[in-house]
Amino acid sequence: MKSLPKENKIIVEGLNIVKKHNRPKRSGEKGQTIEVARPFNVSNVKLVCPKCGQAARVGYRVAEEEKFRICKKCNNEV
Repeated sequence: MKSLPKENKIIVEGLNIVKKHNRPKRSGEKGQTIEVARPFNVSNVKLVCPKCGQAARVGYRVAEEEKFRICKKCNNEV
């Protein structure tokens, strides 16, 4: 959903959901409990390989002056 590069964090939809309690703003209103997605560190994110469909670490391969990312599980180019 959103990236925060200065803080080195990322917000992903449906992950790291926290319940937040809101007070009523006016008298007569009720308080609410809202579910909010909180940011977490980018180092905890894995890439999903399009070929094998699994979350995998990323490696690099250099061929003919070009650098490619590869999936560590199936060893194919990502």
